Amino acid sequence: YPSPQNIPCGWSGVTLTLIPSLFTMTHLPTLHPNEFVKIVEVGPRDGLQNEKEIVPTGVKIQLIDMLSGTGLSVIEATSFVSSKWVPQMADHTDVLRGIQRAPHVRYPVLTPNLQGFQDAVAAGATEVAVFGSASETFSKKNINCSIDESMLRFEEVINTAKERQIPVRGYVSCALGCPHEGDIKPSTVAKVAKRLYEMGCYEISLADTIGVGTPGSMLKMLQGVKKEVPINALAVHCHDTYGQALPNILTALQMGVCVVDSAVAGLGGCPYAQGSSGNVSTEDVLYMLHGMGIETGVNLPKVIEAGYFICNALCRNTNSKVAQAKSRTL
Repeated sequence: YPSPQNIPCGWSGVTLTLIPSLFTMTHLPTLHPNEFVKIVEVGPRDGLQNEKEIVPTGVKIQLIDMLSGTGLSVIEATSFVSSKWVPQMADHTDVLRGIQRAPHVRYPVLTPNLQGFQDAVAAGATEVAVFGSASETFSKKNINCSIDESMLRFEEVINTAKERQIPVRGYVSCALGCPHEGDIKPSTVAKVAKRLYEMGCYEISLADTIGVGTPGSMLKMLQGVKKEVPINALAVHCHDTYGQALPNILTALQMGVCVVDSAVAGLGGCPYAQGSSGNVSTEDVLYMLHGMGIETGVNLPKVIEAGYFICNALCRNTNSKVAQAKSRTL
């Protein structure tokens, strides 16, 4: 490898040692303009599920309807989980039945088990998602079962969904770290992702649930997972706890991932991962992608408007840096 270069910093007397970049050595491909990245909007579900005050059903419906007019092709609408565990999602049936469905938009819902799936289908769901974990401890705290037990539940859901020709998306939480176990091995993430993919999930979203990942750990994780699951069947789901979400997404894009989960206004957190901040904001992801000449089909100003709406309803400021900057120029 090239020799490190010592560069004196005269202002402090400190000498910085630069070492060859992991990214240089691995020769990540360059993104080209006009490539397309699909945005999966998770704000109405993942973004709102951790809110302490119950958000009125009408507000949730209006948010989804506003997002439906932005050009987004996938909006995760709600979650068919027990209201005992996630009270915020207790109105899932009313939300799913109340939205004005746009013809170009899919509205997946989270279904942790067969009962949730059946309830979702009865309410009109045409696509669902299952939520696994790469951390044994997190799995037990989040869905009250081991990883192996969760896979048996998901297999029931996926097999039943196949019979009804309902597509299923899979999530792998704690892909870059766990609040209880710390670092998670890429091979562990790959194993869980492979099981979901082989069961029949058309796409696997790899989630940095607590936002501890860096471009380096994202790279290593994806290198491990893509050995087991095709890169075009992978998505990334980044939280911004340490301000690393956009760099992590860029790394994933350079690795060949072309699907990104995000939440309007940077809403979110995780009820089972204390201290984790919100999802990366859809506005900030769009600004970065559009600035790189990458197509998304999404209208950024309309997403910003939807973000202002939900933040006003929640009586809080947006977490989107782009929306904050735009508001100062109005």
